[in-house]
Amino acid sequence: MPTPNVQFLFDFGSPNAYLCHRVIPAIEARTGVRFDYRPILLGGLFKLANNRSPAEAFADIPNKRAYDRLEVDRFVARHGLARYRFNPFFPINTLQLMRGAVAAHKLGCFAPYVEAVYVAMWERGLDMGQADVVSATLAEAGLPAAQLLATAQDADVKAKLLANTNEAHARGAFGSPSFFVGDELFFGKDRLREVEEEIVRQRG
Repeated sequence: MPTPNVQFLFDFGSPNAYLCHRVIPAIEARTGVRFDYRPILLGGLFKLANNRSPAEAFADIPNKRAYDRLEVDRFVARHGLARYRFNPFFPINTLQLMRGAVAAHKLGCFAPYVEAVYVAMWERGLDMGQADVVSATLAEAGLPAAQLLATAQDADVKAKLLANTNEAHARGAFGSPSFFVGDELFFGKDRLREVEEEIVRQRG
């Protein structure tokens, strides 16, 4: 059977992307298809797509913001994600974190890097916009913190993150979490069921 390519466009700054990260393994187990995590810079994608963050877009709509919190609570309860906590330092500038993700891929430690940063951001509530906090977090997770931070400044790493973001926009994405199953775009944590259905459909 054909195996569809499934991309997960993520930025650590999105709590909804974290929630997807926690649910994706179950979908992978049911379908036998591995998700391709694709680091993007959400702020850059917002600019390209003329979009704004929900916190900014709905700042003057209290009922919408309250409903969004309710939706997160329901999702957390449905999937048993008791470790989730909203980061008190939100919003955090994630440029260095996302470059670090590209660097981690280059250095062969992508999966543990992603897990360490997501835990720090959305379970421990750390200020991951601070370089010393990032360094300590990576070292605590057994990752080569100094090498990761240095590699994140390489020109090819910066170019790769930019290219990922530009490609996401060119394919129709406007935010995170976004998913491509083949060429089919899905946006938001509430489309995970449709993502799984499309994987099954494409597998025939």
